[in-house]
Amino acid sequence: MQPRGPARLARLRVLLIEDDEGDAFLVGELLDEQQAAIQLTVASSLNEARPLFDATDCILLDLGLPDAQGMEGLRRVLAEAPGVAVCVLTGQQDTHVGISAVAEGAQDYLVKGQVDGALLERSVQYAVERKHAEVNAGRLREVELRQAESARLERGLLPQPLMSNDRLAVHTFYRPGRHEALLGGDFFDVVQTSPKHVHAVIGDVSGHDVDGAALGVELRVAWRALTLAGVAPEQTLAAMEQVLVSERSHPGTFATMAVVRIDLDSGRAACWLAGHPPPLLLAGDRVAPVDVPYGMLLGLGDAPRTGTEVDLSDGPWSLLLFTDGLVEGRTGDGPERLGYDRLDELCRARLAAGVPMSALPSALVEAAEALNGGPLADDVAIVLLNKETAS
Repeated sequence: MQPRGPARLARLRVLLIEDDEGDAFLVGELLDEQQAAIQLTVASSLNEARPLFDATDCILLDLGLPDAQGMEGLRRVLAEAPGVAVCVLTGQQDTHVGISAVAEGAQDYLVKGQVDGALLERSVQYAVERKHAEVNAGRLREVELRQAESARLERGLLPQPLMSNDRLAVHTFYRPGRHEALLGGDFFDVVQTSPKHVHAVIGDVSGHDVDGAALGVELRVAWRALTLAGVAPEQTLAAMEQVLVSERSHPGTFATMAVVRIDLDSGRAACWLAGHPPPLLLAGDRVAPVDVPYGMLLGLGDAPRTGTEVDLSDGPWSLLLFTDGLVEGRTGDGPERLGYDRLDELCRARLAAGVPMSALPSALVEAAEALNGGPLADDVAIVLLNKETAS
């Protein structure tokens, strides 16, 4: 039963379930004399009434029907018409029964012979409004429970960087593109395997559905396990190819990935790409992508993916890993996209404006959304690895 708008804006559809023709006639007369904005339909039994529930705003229920007696009859009506207001209209002048009926879920308890047209119309109107409020309150509770559950799931599914010292600061940003989604197909992780070695991954599973999100989690967990086990990045990428092929729900699903291994002592990093945008190196006034060859996407067949070593900097430096959702937003009303070159410009502008490294990922997303004229449509994941005053 779909909730309806305020009752006062339209004629109410009232279903009287009453097997006494005289009592049914009297109810109709009372409403006619009041010129109530009510469309009355009469059914003489619960079986006769059932097909009419979906087209009803309020049910007036007698507790002495041939196929629905007393409180048990009320419970059946409430269970079968959960979105409809129910008022008991009975000849039983019993306060205890009235209290029990309201406790069961009825909006009101009316006694035949003690009700005039004005009271009956007002009771129906109030009952419908109370039911609307009850339904809306229930939906709000459901939303709040889902939000709380989503927050708990997010804490469990999104990774916490596994760092054993403070030589490198890690700043992340994650937001799925699907409305109200918990996770998208983008994934990332950071693991420190020794005092000097830090490994990072970022990736993007094709599609924007729940299956893509689940596969992204599987790939991230597999990467962390292989990295902690000491498997070399080249072999890890080959294993990730196998994981994706075996776990994907559609043969056309693919993923991109960038893997970085940093040697903190030597100030060098090695990077491998599987169809993913290269990281940006931020060192001094320099903001430029790491020069590394693109390897084949995951899911299109196993192939060697060549890594490239790069000197980071003698001074402070940062590596920015990101998914393409960050650069695919528009830069105006036309078809032009932000692209990688404009991302370099955004980085320089934000750093020149004094944005701290810890806030740079979210600042870049805000700038991209401002150029796009609204939220970015695709998932966005960012990992910023920053070596300066890491703490």
